[in-house]
Amino acid sequence: MSDSLHALWLRGLAFNPAAPSDVLIRLVDRAAGEVGLLMCEGRDLPDAVIDAALRHPVGTVRGALARNRHVDPARLALLATDPSGLVRARLAEGPRRHLRRVRPLPDDVLVTLLTAQDGGEDNRVTADDIIGVLESSRQIPLSFRHSLAGREHPELRMRATWSWESLTPAQRAELLDDPDPAVREAAQNSVWVLDPEQVEARLPSYASRGKPFVFGRCALSPALVEQCFRDDMVYPLARNRHAPAHAVARLARHPRAEVRASVATRPDLGADLVAELRQDPDADVRMRARLHPFSRTWAEYDMIDRVIDHGPDCECPITAPATPPSPGWFAACAASGEPVLRRVAASWPGLPAELVAELAQDDDEEVRIRLACHHPLAPPRLLLDVFVTRPAHRPHLLTLPAFPRTGTSHLIGHADPQLRALAAADPALSDPPVEDPDEAVRRAAAANPSLTPQALEALLADPCTAEGAAANPSLPVPRMHALLDRCLNDVPTPPTAARR
Repeated sequence: MSDSLHALWLRGLAFNPAAPSDVLIRLVDRAAGEVGLLMCEGRDLPDAVIDAALRHPVGTVRGALARNRHVDPARLALLATDPSGLVRARLAEGPRRHLRRVRPLPDDVLVTLLTAQDGGEDNRVTADDIIGVLESSRQIPLSFRHSLAGREHPELRMRATWSWESLTPAQRAELLDDPDPAVREAAQNSVWVLDPEQVEARLPSYASRGKPFVFGRCALSPALVEQCFRDDMVYPLARNRHAPAHAVARLARHPRAEVRASVATRPDLGADLVAELRQDPDADVRMRARLHPFSRTWAEYDMIDRVIDHGPDCECPITAPATPPSPGWFAACAASGEPVLRRVAASWPGLPAELVAELAQDDDEEVRIRLACHHPLAPPRLLLDVFVTRPAHRPHLLTLPAFPRTGTSHLIGHADPQLRALAAADPALSDPPVEDPDEAVRRAAAANPSLTPQALEALLADPCTAEGAAANPSLPVPRMHALLDRCLNDVPTPPTAARR
């Protein structure tokens, strides 16, 4: 049998949902080549396979497992202290594939990676390199960042000082009086961000790309406020929580409508300015001003800002806020006549089931899309509707546990091959289209569990369907081992209880 057919069988077996642990463990063998790495990274794995990969002598196997998005991150904790720095870096990087929602690493793993003193015995990366990729991985939740000031390790408390403007007054006082001198020094070096005179003095040392940070997050002197307007840096200023009231008032009366809109939902906007903006000639400004009663705190402001003006095909990362507004606030948003607020409610995964049922039938398409993409209780029929009508969301929807794998056979004649492939995998389909012109559809059809073991034999021998047939959960386990024997040139393995 050709090597190309062997490669197709191996790939199919590696992703066969019914393959038992002993089959999958054999695929980590060197003879299986890259397939073992793809399997360790790309699918859910039984505990026995996870254990085998965690302790595998080859670092690339452990590194592949470190990037697995299907395995509970807590099961990967051992890799945070792996002898290989490259393996630790893979864990810090997270899944290779772009995902809208990335599961955070457990606190103990984050602490281990952030406080490591070396980059591993292979000397391929440094501890700072690993921290760098971790910081950009989205695996550090905001709740963990907000806890840094109270952490036991001094290195973590030092990191807390880097976001000085986000700390509470009590946290700042504790860090300034920290028992560790390095933490105290870091705190003293951070107080400038809330001192307008020091901010003004330091601004010239910032390159142009660093100035939006200063104008958007630091306390500003009157001179710097004037510079914001003079240099047209008004958008960072509009989001600055420390912007003085007179600056906010100027922004609310700015000649450009988009600038007025940018401050219309600020919780510190005065009642007189809200009243003015509700009469603004621009419809978007008026709409935002109508939202102001729902933006009484910065947490509520942030939730609205996450949603407003993002559009139906928004693929922004889905992250949890560190301090979300109250459940009652989200319930009020769900009942609002403003579509934007209902979209906000649909984006909160804690919304109760009765409100989910209401929003699933909302007249506003963006409400339904957000509910499908964000809420674990979104009805499967809604997930399928969004999958059909909004291709941009398909990769994300396929990762959701509630996404329907049955009831899709009506799509089998659709012009879109992605929809035909979904339908081709439906077990209720009486005649899977194994001869469809599209490769992905043929593969899905050959993997359809409605096919009998006898039907699979012919498909295994055809390069057009061999991979899908090897991935078919109806393939008997002894046949899986027989295929592995042929591919890996192993001595035939005797039957075991697992194979039966």
